[in-house]
Amino acid sequence: MELRHLQHFVAVAEDQHFTRAAERLLVSQSGLSASIRALERELQTPLFVRTTRRVTLTEAGRALLGEAQRILAQVRAAHEAVAAVQGVLRGTLSLGTEQCIAGVDVAGLLAAFRRRHPDVEIRLRQAGSGELAEEVAAGRLDLAFAYRTQADTDQLRSASLAGEPMTVLCHPGHRLAAGGAALTPHDLADEVFVDFHPDWGPRRVTDTAFAAAGVRRTVALEVNDVHGLLDLIGEGLGVAVVPRHFRHKRASLASLPLKGTGEAAYETIALLPPPQATSPAARALMALLETASA
Repeated sequence: MELRHLQHFVAVAEDQHFTRAAERLLVSQSGLSASIRALERELQTPLFVRTTRRVTLTEAGRALLGEAQRILAQVRAAHEAVAAVQGVLRGTLSLGTEQCIAGVDVAGLLAAFRRRHPDVEIRLRQAGSGELAEEVAAGRLDLAFAYRTQADTDQLRSASLAGEPMTVLCHPGHRLAAGGAALTPHDLADEVFVDFHPDWGPRRVTDTAFAAAGVRRTVALEVNDVHGLLDLIGEGLGVAVVPRHFRHKRASLASLPLKGTGEAAYETIALLPPPQATSPAARALMALLETASA
């Protein structure tokens, strides 16, 4: 099995289109098709279902995709490790992060990394913590800053970065703001909530805390960005339970402590592949983060 066959297979699987994948790889479409056929002959099974508009993975193709991505990530890490030994850090740093992650100045960290390692191409994408964990485990991201969603596995490890309690944000004219006291999930049982997509860390913390308290809540306004959430609260359209540092983003909103949630807290972690699969660029970024935090 040749690496280029795996590279071609992953490109087609990601683009779901032979022409787009060929353009991205800078190869001819006929050459790409021949490469995929050779891989299918070797594995003795079809990897794609082809139509006139798109291609989709077969069950065998889905099984191969994750392994192929991990193999290519390890090969890339090997090349970068050799370059690092030679004194120059090259390659690509693919970083994932949730929005407004606690304890990490992502923009400042990446700026410092670029100054130290100008030959490394930086790629950044935002997503929810569950998706980020899958991307790191599959080798599509070198590392990610996220909320802890699972225990460490053979394909994924974590390093704790920061932790903080959750707080309630509401309009300053809201009846809860007048009291100024700490609130429990039961105090919020009848409220309309603004919250993030279920894959986001703050939403997972809040869902878990309210479920543990036996309180059902209504998330009527679901958003995928922090400022949209703050705008809706500012217009009095709902309340939100968020990590405490969010209160500094909109000082005009009322912030009230949340109690009665047991151990529920927001923990920021770095998600990384196993040590042997961690790229030199990811190790360099983590070292820089540790230096900045010291």
